[in-house]
Amino acid sequence: MSLPPKPASRPEGASVWRHFRLFRADILSSQPARLYRAWMAEFRTPFFRSYLCNDPALVRRVLDERPMDFPKSGRVGEGLRPLLGRSVFVTNGEEWLRQRRIIDPAFEGGRLRDAFPAVWAAGEAAVARMPAGEVEIEEEMSHAAADVIFRTLFSIPIEHEVASRVFREFRAYQRAQPILNLAAFVPLPAWLPRFHRRGVRGSARVIRRLIAALTEARAAEIAAGVAPDDLATKIMVTADPVTGERFATGEMVDQVAIFFLAGHETSASALGWALYLLATYPEVQEAVAAEAAGLEPAFSALSRLRLTRDVFREALRLYPPVPMMVRETTQAEEFRGRRVPRGAQVVLSPWHLGRHERIWDNPDAFDPARWGREENRAAARDGWLPFSSGPRVCTGAGFAMLEGVLMLAMLLRAFRFEAVEGRVPVPVAHLTVRAREGIWLRVVRRGGEI
Repeated sequence: MSLPPKPASRPEGASVWRHFRLFRADILSSQPARLYRAWMAEFRTPFFRSYLCNDPALVRRVLDERPMDFPKSGRVGEGLRPLLGRSVFVTNGEEWLRQRRIIDPAFEGGRLRDAFPAVWAAGEAAVARMPAGEVEIEEEMSHAAADVIFRTLFSIPIEHEVASRVFREFRAYQRAQPILNLAAFVPLPAWLPRFHRRGVRGSARVIRRLIAALTEARAAEIAAGVAPDDLATKIMVTADPVTGERFATGEMVDQVAIFFLAGHETSASALGWALYLLATYPEVQEAVAAEAAGLEPAFSALSRLRLTRDVFREALRLYPPVPMMVRETTQAEEFRGRRVPRGAQVVLSPWHLGRHERIWDNPDAFDPARWGREENRAAARDGWLPFSSGPRVCTGAGFAMLEGVLMLAMLLRAFRFEAVEGRVPVPVAHLTVRAREGIWLRVVRRGGEI
């Protein structure tokens, strides 16, 4: 059995200009092969230094032990500001702390159990909508993931007029938005325009206007005492326990934009790759289908989907939706005996950690059984980082695991997915890790014909 697809690495000794061009087109193939073994690598440009850190001790220092000393770099967020504004994804310091104090309670306690019916309904809709024959599966998973977001956030299905328009505009935004804006490479003063493409700015304006309409309508429902008890309501009625403030409409639009971007994009990416892996390993697929055969619409049923959960974890290891995270030093540091200056970019790479040859056994292989082996515990601690870690861990990590496992089980119970000859997807990093020309699979309804 051949290994799952992996992008070719760039040749050693490439010029800064060539690296810039490769990096702007695709982060993954712009990296040298040695990073799959290295604990650290330094990259210099005339404008900044960056340090890719695969050393688990360094990763823990940055994310878990001293997170406030390594704030999120503003460079990566430059290209996303037209859509995300001042959302929790791009802020740091006291502004970020305040936002998390308001957001986090919506995802605590029994909220996963509360969200289960909405995710189940989205799964039923995805099964009903799934066409037979050769299907571009990333498109279908994007539709399903967007449906989950709108059902859990605003209690509306993707077929709702506003939700449908947001989804269509976001697809346009994806196609127009490069992975990195010019300001990610060249430090620009705040007053200088960021040269965002016209299509990016236009789609971002439309998306934000539509989200604002949903937010304002929900505020009116809250005031009238008729708002549903979903994530949007929970966030909008939560006051910061320190300041007593709530999100204003504009701030809520920023947060909803990142919920949609992060929750929809990342889940669609992970589900698409998981289905591709199962299509190329039919024996594992059949075992997942058998596990899902007796699935019932009850939250307790999730505990019985152990293999499905391990498949989803393995897909997240091989194809983490967010391949790299960038932090910045606020003071001089020492990494592995090397002096790192203030203002350096610190790159933490779930992509390289998940395939690191000194962390994982047979790192490029699809092996869901590794998650049940005792010797895998250290690797899982050091090399599995799809949701980040520490105080900035993804707020919706539990929701993502619920959605991924349940959606896979419901789809595999209803369909068999087969690889299409001659259509091997090539991973590239856009907003998330996607396939260059999509993921094409043959879909066959179980118990029936195409």
